[in-house]
Amino acid sequence: MIFTETKLPGAYIIDPERIEDERGFFARSWCQKEFEAHGLNPDLVQCNISYNRKKGTLRGMHFQLPPHEEAKLVRCVRGAIYDVIIDLRLDSATFRRWQGVELNEANRRAVYIPKGFAHGFITLADDTEVFYQMSSWFVPGSTAGIRWDAPAIGISWPAQPQCISEKDQSYPDFVI
Repeated sequence: MIFTETKLPGAYIIDPERIEDERGFFARSWCQKEFEAHGLNPDLVQCNISYNRKKGTLRGMHFQLPPHEEAKLVRCVRGAIYDVIIDLRLDSATFRRWQGVELNEANRRAVYIPKGFAHGFITLADDTEVFYQMSSWFVPGSTAGIRWDAPAIGISWPAQPQCISEKDQSYPDFVI
């Protein structure tokens, strides 16, 4: 795997390191030792799938409150998404900054999102499926979010959302 740290310290884009031959290729998508070597949380306790019927579906910006924060490893296995993370760590030099990256079935890229970040995405194709691996159990009472279009964050989305859940629309703007 090829680990590239983003402009938000602790968050990484992870590309598969392909070993190719006439059959196709082989690549590792997860390795506890490699994650530990990069100082990333290697503890995975839960995996989820998000299936999205329509292009323009926006999910986010989600996070879990302390003490139930979670690190995530997110990969798009079908279709394409523009994946966005926001640094919400109060003591971080990049507090309130965001990073976006396209994940799709062709580039097989993943994003490692450390604890203390909000996460969301917009689908760039119909029938898009996203695979998540999490370091903490989902705790319903600890879920939180901020608006996907919060002026204080200023995310530049590649398209106008066509489908957003009522819950995601009702999150507050970001204020500190």
